[in-house]
Amino acid sequence: MEKRVFWGAVLAIVLYALLPWIVTRTLHLVSWHRGRPGSSPRIALTFDDGPDPLYTPLLLDLLRQYGVRATFFVLGSRAERHPDLIGRIRQEGHEIGIHNYRHWPNWLLGPWSLRQVGRTAGILERLTGERPRLYRPPWGIANLFDLLLIRRYRIVMWSVMAGDWSCSGPESARKLADRLTTRLTDGAVVLLHDSGDTFGARRDASRWMLEALKVVLERCRDRGYAYVTVGEMMAMDEANRARSAGRAKSAFVALWLKWERLFIRLFRLRPIDEKDPFLRLRIRKYAGSFPIRLEDGEVIRKGDLVAELHFDNELLMRLGAESRSIVHLTVQLIRRMEELMPRLSELLRRPEYRDVKGLYGVSLINRGPQRFGFTVLDLPKGLYATVTKWYLRVLLAVIHPEGMDRLGTKTELLIPKIIAMSRKELMNRY
Repeated sequence: MEKRVFWGAVLAIVLYALLPWIVTRTLHLVSWHRGRPGSSPRIALTFDDGPDPLYTPLLLDLLRQYGVRATFFVLGSRAERHPDLIGRIRQEGHEIGIHNYRHWPNWLLGPWSLRQVGRTAGILERLTGERPRLYRPPWGIANLFDLLLIRRYRIVMWSVMAGDWSCSGPESARKLADRLTTRLTDGAVVLLHDSGDTFGARRDASRWMLEALKVVLERCRDRGYAYVTVGEMMAMDEANRARSAGRAKSAFVALWLKWERLFIRLFRLRPIDEKDPFLRLRIRKYAGSFPIRLEDGEVIRKGDLVAELHFDNELLMRLGAESRSIVHLTVQLIRRMEELMPRLSELLRRPEYRDVKGLYGVSLINRGPQRFGFTVLDLPKGLYATVTKWYLRVLLAVIHPEGMDRLGTKTELLIPKIIAMSRKELMNRY
């Protein structure tokens, strides 16, 4: 019994405190702590624990002197007492985030930490007209309940912590300036404090932080740093990530198209209509291990000649890129098929194709072919079905108007199926 209680307590501590620490401070899975290096160096200065009636105005004066914009993670209780300072922070172009209502560690608060965040958000919304979206827990300590905040807020940590809360005089200010100057790099998020009125900090520490910050800003004038808010740095990261993703997709598409052209040559796929190569075919013997039983009673067995159908994926990709939506793309596909099916019937009436027993293909586009007379069947489970599924899903990500986002929605529909039609059905319909 005692062992169960002991290990139950250990598990509770791990889930409540250690797990949130790992995902927010070590792995940064649900938190943000630095920007990505870009074409020009950027620094985000952040200030916790204020606003302070003595040091925050001095800090704002210093930032204005050097043309620096920063992010302030404020306590709700102090924002209530000093609304004028919140107004000045906002008016001078700085960003405001949440640092709880009072400066208590969240490990001691339990679910109350969520109420502290919500209460502070409400105060700041009343004072500024805008609800904050950034949250930094005191001491960077998050509990299990805080992970629920990621639905509404972005948890922000830091990449540079120089220990400014312990500054006690000119010598420690000099050492702080040296540490900051050394540690500043592109994308750095710097943790500083504009109030020393919290547990573990020296009351006058912010005085010496200001002395050190002035030295750092002076030293770094020639480094070309742009001082941005956390929100601005996040937005720049998103833009850079989107551009990188765009370049990566362009390179992937170019490689894919080379493979498509090689595939057409290797397997000697010929267009049904030389003027419209949208649909191609090759004549081969059906090699499946199971017979294909069609709705009109015909059966395609192993060794029977079939016309294996292939979309020209380069044209399909172009249609996808030009389509306004998936509905628009679907309409265009239907129209192209309506035009090509009679030509396919005419082609297979030639003497050299008289032994072709039917049409055969495997496609993710399998919820519309019935209207053209195709029978749609499941692929037998196995390695071929698995490989085909992922191959066609990658192709769909390239050609679909929604790109990779399509692969995350209605995945139950992204199942490749056999589409087949007998020669007799083709001739009768077209």
